[in-house]
Amino acid sequence: MSARPAAERREELIALMREMEQQHDCPLIATRTKLVFGAGNADADLMFVGEAPGFYEDQQGLPFVGRAGKLLDQLLIEIGLERGDSFITNVTKCRPPDNRDPLPDEIAVCKPYLLRQIELIEPTVVCTLGNFSLKLLTRSNTGITRVHGVPQEHELGGRKVQLYPLFHPAAALRGTAVLEQLRADMGRLPPLLAAPAPGQPEPPVDPASQLDLLG
Repeated sequence: MSARPAAERREELIALMREMEQQHDCPLIATRTKLVFGAGNADADLMFVGEAPGFYEDQQGLPFVGRAGKLLDQLLIEIGLERGDSFITNVTKCRPPDNRDPLPDEIAVCKPYLLRQIELIEPTVVCTLGNFSLKLLTRSNTGITRVHGVPQEHELGGRKVQLYPLFHPAAALRGTAVLEQLRADMGRLPPLLAAPAPGQPEPPVDPASQLDLLG
């Protein structure tokens, strides 16, 4: 449970977005159309972090609104969730030209803003989508193929979270095998969200329920 009201943190998140709109010193500003800060529930337990905005995201200023976003929405519905239950953002907030991979200096400029987003939203589970967010937030070169679907405990934005590596939905659109792996990994999200946040005590057990189990 946060010591700070959700409304207060939301206002600071809006202020952070305004700061990025006005002062963000990113090399991609010259070629982007719109800043894609992120969108969703500013007090969500679940956060998704992708790679970079694509064409449609750059036009609308919103994350994951193309085909990959529609697939993510579908997979959330399959596990009883929806987009509004989460906050979605990317490693970089500006679209790289021709959808190329973001460069190290572009990632470095945006990293403090991403960590500040995590700090303000206070998620318990952060899902990385693809390799860029995985490697950035785990500070490891281990790729998604080796660790997808396996939760890891990390300290991000000054608090412990469960980091949950997932394939990027765009990769799932290119192959049935990756899609099925992503769907299976998404299926393990609800119990992960229901578990106590890292560093939080387990909920007390009702003695009466223990007697029922033993009886």
